[in-house]
Amino acid sequence: MLHWSLVFLVVALIAGVLGFSGIAGASAHIAWILFVIFLILWIVSFVMRGARKL
Repeated sequence: MLHWSLVFLVVALIAGVLGFSGIAGASAHIAWILFVIFLILWIVSFVMRGARKL
C-alpha cells in the first residue's frame, strides 16, 4: 500500500511540474488517502504485535 501511495505522489509531482493541475490534485489526494490507510494499518499491526507478546 505504501508503494502505491508513493507512485501516486510521484505522478502528482510530475503532473504538477507539467502543469496538469487537475490530475496533480487528484493524484495527490489519492496518495494522501492511501498513506493514511497504510499508517492506520501499520499502527494496528504494531499494537496487535505488542498485545500478543503480553
